[in-house]
Amino acid sequence: MLRIRFLQLSTVQRIARVRFRDFRSFSSKVSILENEDLLQQIPLQDVRNWCFIAHIDHGKSSLSSRILELTGNLGAEAQEIAWKADQEKGNEGATVNRKNKERIELLDTLSVEKERGITVKASTASMLYRHPSAVGPAGTLLVNMFDLPGHVDFGREVSRTLHFVQGAVLLLDAAQGIQAQTWSVYEKVQTLPQPPHLLVALTKVDLGSARPLHVALTVAEWLKGIDPDSILYTSARQRKGIRELLDAVCEQVPPPQPLEDDIGDDPETGIMRAVVVDSWYDVSRGGVQCLVQIRAGKIEEGDRISMVTGGPDADEAKSKIMNTQSYPVQEVGMLLPHSKRTGILRRGQMGYVRFGLKDPRQAIPGTILVWSSHANKDMVLPQISSDLASFKSVLYATVHPEQADDGGFEALCNAVDRLALNDTGLEVQKTSSMGKTSESGGPFLGPGLRVGFQGLLHADVFRQRLKDEFGIEALVTPPKVPYTIQFLPDKNRKNMEPYTQIVEDLSEWPDFSQKFKVLEPIVDVRIIARANEDTGPVLDLLTRKRATEIETQPLDEEKWLFTAKVPWAGVVTDFDDQLKTLTAGYGSLDTSTLDPDSLAVADVHKVEIMLNGEAVEPLSFICHRDFMQSEGRAVCKKLQEVLPRQQFVIVIQAKAAGRIIASERVKAYRKDVLTKSGKVVGGGDQTRKMKLLEKQKKGKKRLQEYSENKVTLSQAAFNSVISRTS
Repeated sequence: MLRIRFLQLSTVQRIARVRFRDFRSFSSKVSILENEDLLQQIPLQDVRNWCFIAHIDHGKSSLSSRILELTGNLGAEAQEIAWKADQEKGNEGATVNRKNKERIELLDTLSVEKERGITVKASTASMLYRHPSAVGPAGTLLVNMFDLPGHVDFGREVSRTLHFVQGAVLLLDAAQGIQAQTWSVYEKVQTLPQPPHLLVALTKVDLGSARPLHVALTVAEWLKGIDPDSILYTSARQRKGIRELLDAVCEQVPPPQPLEDDIGDDPETGIMRAVVVDSWYDVSRGGVQCLVQIRAGKIEEGDRISMVTGGPDADEAKSKIMNTQSYPVQEVGMLLPHSKRTGILRRGQMGYVRFGLKDPRQAIPGTILVWSSHANKDMVLPQISSDLASFKSVLYATVHPEQADDGGFEALCNAVDRLALNDTGLEVQKTSSMGKTSESGGPFLGPGLRVGFQGLLHADVFRQRLKDEFGIEALVTPPKVPYTIQFLPDKNRKNMEPYTQIVEDLSEWPDFSQKFKVLEPIVDVRIIARANEDTGPVLDLLTRKRATEIETQPLDEEKWLFTAKVPWAGVVTDFDDQLKTLTAGYGSLDTSTLDPDSLAVADVHKVEIMLNGEAVEPLSFICHRDFMQSEGRAVCKKLQEVLPRQQFVIVIQAKAAGRIIASERVKAYRKDVLTKSGKVVGGGDQTRKMKLLEKQKKGKKRLQEYSENKVTLSQAAFNSVISRTS
């Protein structure tokens, strides 16, 4: 705290002297829409690749939109073009709104992004900006900007994009300050082999609750290496500080480095090499489009290209052909963020390329495109990080179509394939079996897909995108985390040697009569919450989630930092929801990357949910022995509320360790057989009444025997397992 006191004077003076310039008073816009010819005059030294990184809901997309407005990409004409492009793609979210431009965030192009107000896909936009640091004859810089997701579930998008930029702006809310995921993205930048240059900016400084001085000093104290005097202050709503931020990016972010054998900016003599940054399936055009970064030479419509790959080793210069097929380049353009067809992309530029690719799995990030005539030649390839194409899902669920008949499963497979193209966090395995595994769904759900996700929000967004983009109503089963099973020597089962098995599908969980122990994955959890009001509830939540190594540390006079090791299964269910509820929305959560070697022995058991005596594998879950009965009872109770009544009784049971631990019943629809035409049947004859009731009972029993597998399961049934209390 002593260091902060010495910093206060200069920072206070700087904030007091700040006079934000409203960029609307400037007319020096160099829009690509009107100055496309300038693109060929911009050398590699005048290219700036950078991105926004921040905690969720800290204003990245709003600030990105203001920058697009400043550079002329988002004006009246640009809005019209973007609106028409969105209409052609079938997106209904983008509208022309000149009176209230604060609400226009065209970088969020997915319907789920507009509806939820979050960013789930990294978006990019190229713009021209006249700046004194330009060395080319045009006096203009080419600025390629990325808007990245803020939620931890989409950290894969952040990690991937950081390999293609030389600068990053760490954005903080001037009212909320440092949040748990602020640390996460900051540490992610610092651990890269070639970390981008980091700038820090505060936004929403116009809010009445903003504390720019306090937040700036806290950032300087906790994020080592950050000078509070270098922090920028912005307001997207009032359009203040936008030009200062863009000027700082132009001055401090270095240009991309040329390849070793690059001969310069002459596109006629350079050997073209382009790296795939992202890919997406364009439904309207029926093909794959790739976002590429041109590292050398040029690519234009009519070229023939091939896909090659190289290793992460810088000395590995020779290319390796991935696909012997040669593809004709059909369309080339830039993203502003709407598509602008240019016909050519030169060194340092980013844009989209469409070359008739149909197989989504070929266009993974990191793929290198070269001219087909150079595919077998020795050349220096861009260094590609090995983790661009490799990832590990942190939880697994199965996805089933609500209507498996009439091609429903095939339509689901095609839609998931297209989503997996540009969602690098998805891991998909197909099965069409009608067996009893959780992937097949058995007689209750039918065939399905086993999908790996990065978190619960990721799974929820995936389900909504299936509905919004492909019109497919899907059922997503409760996610399962991977467990490590160590089988012990057992003479009765002729198993004399211990061995280990990783179980990701609960249908493979060993029977309770076998001798084994369970190792569950453990993650590091970081929580930031209010010091006075939230300390007790947060510690209680960590205790209930079986956390260990709990530590607390004051962040400042208003916030505390909580760190602990928590079983991953307790985090991915409802940890974040409970934290938000207990802290009135003020608490923020961040978790470390799941480490397969971070394991701990746990006394957990499989809880089976049975309907009329038939086990429903997709509803099964793993639970600690201390909470088996309470959670089993909670799931049965919630299923009783959400399952529709049938003509027969539905018996809901939870089974664990070979015994029934909870049970509920859904009453059957029942006709009053004792009344006919308003009169009591049999009068006062009790024997006649009992015969009628017994006959009805036998009929219901026969109906149940023939219809026991026709219980309708909805998404609400699976949500009852996800949201069970513990």
